[in-house]
Formats: sequence, C-alpha cells, structure tokens
Amino acid sequence: MKIIHSVEKCIGCGLCASICPDFWEMEDNDNKAHLKGQKSETEEEKEIIEESCAKEAAESCPVQAIEIL
Repeated sequence: MKIIHSVEKCIGCGLCASICPDFWEMEDNDNKAHLKGQKSETEEEKEIIEESCAKEAAESCPVQAIEIL
C-alpha cells in the first residue's frame, strides 16, 4: 500500500497529524502537514505495510489531499 499526500492541496488544518502521528507531522516553516521523513513542496509518497490510522486520516482530510492506494 502507498500513501500519496498532495502538499500543494494541504491547508494545514492538522487533522492528519493528530489522527495519525505515526505518518504525519506539522512543519513550522510552511504550516502544512508532511509525511514523516519527507519534505517535498508538491507531492510525497510513502510505502506502508498496513493502513492503520492512515486511512482514517485520509478520510478526515477536508481538502482530500491524501490518497491511500
């Protein structure tokens, strides 16, 4: 499975980081969420073994900036 996060769409609400801190963190420099270990300004991808909280975070995103494939 893969998380695809569109940083450009992100509005920085912080829901993903609060729901699933294993995968997301808020960055002070741009006030947007980022997948842990990645700092792209456009799109980030991360392979995951299981959905865990990532699916809930994707479903909670108000601007649909997260996809789980």
